[in-house]
Amino acid sequence: MSKKMLLIFSHKLTDNQKSDAQESLGVSEFLSLPEDLQKKWSQIPADLDKNELEKYLEPIKKWIFKNGKKNDLSLVSGDFGATYQIINFCKENSVKPYHSTNKRVAKEIFDGDKVHVSHTFQHVKFREF
Repeated sequence: MSKKMLLIFSHKLTDNQKSDAQESLGVSEFLSLPEDLQKKWSQIPADLDKNELEKYLEPIKKWIFKNGKKNDLSLVSGDFGATYQIINFCKENSVKPYHSTNKRVAKEIFDGDKVHVSHTFQHVKFREF
């Protein structure tokens, strides 16, 4: 049985994440939010109360309901309150929500009396909510 993964997060799926989802979770298709919903998910207003947030997320919930089937998966990450609501919605509709666990690698470059620090995040595995 082929499984689809609905991508509900603000950045792009990495090649490593894609391979892991295919190999460890049996995902055969990845479906990103349409551009308008992607923009909506990426720019959730911080001043919304719980009820306003529920209303704001309705178009995304409709997209999940339309595109997600029983035992499909979702990769959810973003605003904490919105993520919580979407996780619950997915569970109520038999779409299994996951998040990506990552390892942070810090790199320091010394330049005289300055230190430049960069962080790289490396995918480790998917964890079901």
